Amino acid sequence: MLIKQLRAYALSLPGTTEEPHFHCRSFRVKGKIFVTVPPDEKFAHVFVGDEQRDMALVLHPEAVEPLTWGKKTVGVRISLAKAKLGFVQGLVHGAWACKAPKSLTRKAAV
Repeated sequence: MLIKQLRAYALSLPGTTEEPHFHCRSFRVKGKIFVTVPPDEKFAHVFVGDEQRDMALVLHPEAVEPLTWGKKTVGVRISLAKAKLGFVQGLVHGAWACKAPKSLTRKAAV
């Protein structure tokens, strides 16, 4: 998957903005970060819930590893070169849906 594909998909989700986050680029919905991309653009950090994270780790161990913040696991780190487009889009959508207000998630489901 290419970073431009990830960017285009993330920005297609209702209410999404792209903003800097320290040295990374971030994608946010209503100010809440759901994806970050480090400057080398080789990885994406996707802030999915536990169930989606665990499933991704089992189904795609070649492309995904746990993303930790201190002692807490907060999502997944995806190697974009090893990940398929549809798989990453599903994770990005799941992370967006966890952070988006209900009014936006209903709009996206239509």
